[in-house]
Amino acid sequence: MLSVAFLGLFVIYPLFKILSVNASPAAAPAWHRLIAARGTWNVIFNTLWLGLGVATIGTALGFLFAFVQVKLDVPFKRLFNLVGVLPIISPPFAVAMSTIVLFGRSGLITHKLLGLRYDVYGLDGLIFVLAISFFPIAYLTLVGMLRALDPALEEAATSLGASRWRVFRTVVLPMMTPGLASSFLLLFVEAMADLANPLLIGGNYTVLSSRIFLAIIGEYDLYAGAVLSLILLVPSLTLFFLQYYWVSRRSYVSVTGKPTGSARPLETPVLKWSLFALTLLISGLIVLVYGFIFVGAFTKVWGINYAFTLDHFRFVLFGYGSDAMVDTTLLASIATPLAGVLGLLIAYLVVRRRFTGRSLIDFASVLGLAVPGTVVGIGLILAFNQPMWGGLFPKLTGTALIIVMAYAVRSVPGSVRSIIASLQQIDEAMEEASASLGASSLTTFRRITVPLIKPAFLAGLVYSFSRSMTSLSAIIFLVTPRWRIMTAQILNEAETGRFGNAAAYCVVLIAIVLFAIGLMYLTVGSRTGAERLVER
Repeated sequence: MLSVAFLGLFVIYPLFKILSVNASPAAAPAWHRLIAARGTWNVIFNTLWLGLGVATIGTALGFLFAFVQVKLDVPFKRLFNLVGVLPIISPPFAVAMSTIVLFGRSGLITHKLLGLRYDVYGLDGLIFVLAISFFPIAYLTLVGMLRALDPALEEAATSLGASRWRVFRTVVLPMMTPGLASSFLLLFVEAMADLANPLLIGGNYTVLSSRIFLAIIGEYDLYAGAVLSLILLVPSLTLFFLQYYWVSRRSYVSVTGKPTGSARPLETPVLKWSLFALTLLISGLIVLVYGFIFVGAFTKVWGINYAFTLDHFRFVLFGYGSDAMVDTTLLASIATPLAGVLGLLIAYLVVRRRFTGRSLIDFASVLGLAVPGTVVGIGLILAFNQPMWGGLFPKLTGTALIIVMAYAVRSVPGSVRSIIASLQQIDEAMEEASASLGASSLTTFRRITVPLIKPAFLAGLVYSFSRSMTSLSAIIFLVTPRWRIMTAQILNEAETGRFGNAAAYCVVLIAIVLFAIGLMYLTVGSRTGAERLVER
């Protein structure tokens, strides 16, 4: 019941409030004003173009890195894998700051080295930074699917006379369709919902997320924010339903089940080394962009005066910025186990229980991922801006609890999908055997199921903490002077030109996330216990 209550209260109800506010007479003037304005339609099309561009390029980058990792026998694979996961543990807009200093009008590379006055602000700059920031979502999805493909399928097609290109087109790509569609959807939603990058590097290219931010923070017009949130919600959910319907109506299951044999690497020299060179070039660019963030954290004026200093870290660790560091880590530490436990309960209900409404729970559990973070934040404000049920349920806006719930809403879907995939690989006969020996359902769940899905549970915890620490769009409207959040502080420092402080924040945030991941591996463990039996 806890998981159902969470989904109903903090996922479904805020979305219902957005719909009800939009349908109210008080929102009618905002609807008429915004729909009649030509600028609103320009913003809508700008957002769609941005989402499509980032989703296309980011999915292509993810597939390239995954293909090289699995299908090519080339050096530097560990480097490519590190580059493929690096953006996950850093704020997405860290790339925007580094890009401005490197490739902006007075950039170190564009202006000082090449003598160009390139304007990085706008659609091209946004697609560049968002594709780099979000392509790991596609990479992590596709690399697992490529490794799970049965090499016997490709060998059978080759033995029947099919060329490598035909095998790739008719065997590999169709089996990858669910991962490609899922990656495209997630990148599309993430790009449309991102707020900090459009504010930093968007220039005059306005998108819905930044327009919502202006409506609420600048114009204090909550109705305009609600209307724009609904407009932003429509393409996200439409694409989600199309992806869900398209993937579910076709079968992508191999007859043999688990892979048999080992994959044969691609041996065509020209194609092999061309893909390697392209991946190496992109990896070098990503390392340069992220490495330059560390340079900015230790220099007096990033991009102008490169004299060494620790002043930025004094500000973050011991000055005004220390409150944000402590508050963010505390709230993320509370949200992470909450999201992990909720994800475990929801996944278990979806996979192991049969009851009416199971599909609805499964659908509601992924809404936190399909719905843009900006919309999640607006929905939580509308839902909990006043007490409910005669004061039995208090007002949550302005409290730490609403920030924790926003973190959990955005983190639970990743935990759910990870644990569902793990549960589907566990034979129910093991649990049935436990029950036949007299164990209760709770004992079976605690002693049999949980240990076997421990790696997936750990992956959900890592995802939840990383997501919470680097989240901005879902909580930008929820932060207060009492509870400061690092990502909001980074945005504030960057907007006021204090890029050094912002870079130091990013370095500290990355260090906290890495330390927490290591601590979770030590505490939870990544082994199920079955490995010891195999080793014996």
